[in-house]
Amino acid sequence: MWDSGPPASDPGAPTVLLLHGWTTTAALNWCRCFLPLARAYRVVAPDHRGHGRGIRSLRPFTLEDCADDAASLLRVLRTGPAVIVGYSMGGPVAQLVWRRHPEMVHGLVMCATAAHFGGSPLPPRATRAIGVGLSLAVAAIPVEVRAEGLRRLGLARDTSELAPWAVAETGIGDPAALVQAGAALAAFDSRAWIGRVDVPTAVVVTTHDTVVAPIRQHGLARSVAGAASFTVDADHRACVETADFVATLRAALELVSPRRP
Repeated sequence: MWDSGPPASDPGAPTVLLLHGWTTTAALNWCRCFLPLARAYRVVAPDHRGHGRGIRSLRPFTLEDCADDAASLLRVLRTGPAVIVGYSMGGPVAQLVWRRHPEMVHGLVMCATAAHFGGSPLPPRATRAIGVGLSLAVAAIPVEVRAEGLRRLGLARDTSELAPWAVAETGIGDPAALVQAGAALAAFDSRAWIGRVDVPTAVVVTTHDTVVAPIRQHGLARSVAGAASFTVDADHRACVETADFVATLRAALELVSPRRP
């Protein structure tokens, strides 16, 4: 977990909780954002369960558990209500934090994400069951083989100057939990209740996204009454590859924060 503490120049600054995407870690997802945001906010960024250094549990992975973890962390840190920022899979977790723990949420910023991700013809319960079954199969693979597979996957996905560190970060997740997380994400659908969000909300749309279709991202923005929409002309990796993303996120935070920094 990364916790900047309150900025020295403003001990009463709002808290921002950063929730990362699927298969990554808080550090890998938000590394470009930590220091710029910490000048005006207290920034807290945990790893989700099964990801990175996050909680390891024998229970099947659920997004609801991740939301409960996030709310519990804010309570333990005694931050009070925070602005919850979710990227990709972190978006559904942020939505669930609002739904399950509204007293801990002052505002929402959702980036490169949507209200639903499903493309499977199977019902959500069946998708989750398949995820658990696959995770058991993955768990049977020797640890050394799994680790090497993740390292190779990381090398294939990241060719930037951060590649060696990024590969190391990717390789510390629990492969079985990551499979379950993918199934949980495919089954997620908040369209029945996302319109009831009643806190200041902003949506950052990555307009060239090939992972979460921009049309779904725009649909999320339209679903929340009064939500502000921002755009970044980049693919799904905008958070680490596009300088404009940090500036756009700061603008979104300024809009939804309890007081302007």
